[in-house]
Amino acid sequence: MDPDTAYENRAFIPGGDDYPDRWAAEAQSWRELEGLAGRARLNLAYGPKDRQRLDLFLPAGSAGGLLVFIHGGYWHLFDRKQWSHFAAGAVARGWAVAMPSYTLAPVVRVSEITVEIAAAVSYAAGLVPGPIVVTGHSAGGHLSARMACRDIVLPEDIAARIARIVPISPLSDLRPLLATKLNTELRLDAAEAAAESPALQVDIRDIPVTVWVGAEERHAFLDQARWLAEAWPNARLHVDPGRHHFDIIDGLRDPESPLVETLLAGL
Repeated sequence: MDPDTAYENRAFIPGGDDYPDRWAAEAQSWRELEGLAGRARLNLAYGPKDRQRLDLFLPAGSAGGLLVFIHGGYWHLFDRKQWSHFAAGAVARGWAVAMPSYTLAPVVRVSEITVEIAAAVSYAAGLVPGPIVVTGHSAGGHLSARMACRDIVLPEDIAARIARIVPISPLSDLRPLLATKLNTELRLDAAEAAAESPALQVDIRDIPVTVWVGAEERHAFLDQARWLAEAWPNARLHVDPGRHHFDIIDGLRDPESPLVETLLAGL
């Protein structure tokens, strides 16, 4: 199959083009409500660049821990403001949720985005005590998985607090993207594609990992999820029945969903 078709999602999901606008509207509404309730700390700077900002959503009482959600968009689309409402499930479970933006390709390379996310996790960890769970969707799934790799610099006390990583529909081997038109934006070369591929990394932090993917996703994403789960001895694969690449994250809004349970149970 043509690589561009293999990694295309919108055209193969009914109403696929409508999702981004709907996400943005629902996120804005939820963000405004949380702000009025005094439970949102918005536009916090974790670095000096314009897009190095995060939003922090707090539960009604003391937080039981910190969930970091990293958005997708093939490293060159979107920002944190499209996804605020997906904090709802964890917040209802008494957790704080940090949602960072990051500088997008082609302004920076994927390897630079990975470093920004490590800085965002470190900054957010200083705002909320307790265990840390890192998750992300699609390209954000890639970035969440990279936080398990020891070549990523995290302060030792913060790395020790990461209790669980749940990459959702992640890109785990970036080498197939070298043959796509997307690489005009990403500017990956063979060396960076290999170095930034979690499935190729062997020096992994001892953190439990659940790779979460929808049963109705494109074969390329099912393969990407499987490659990561098979590559890491501390990882397991969960295939969510009936879910495609866009509605796979709907469970984040429901505090009783299997996805939120996997993220937070027992911590």
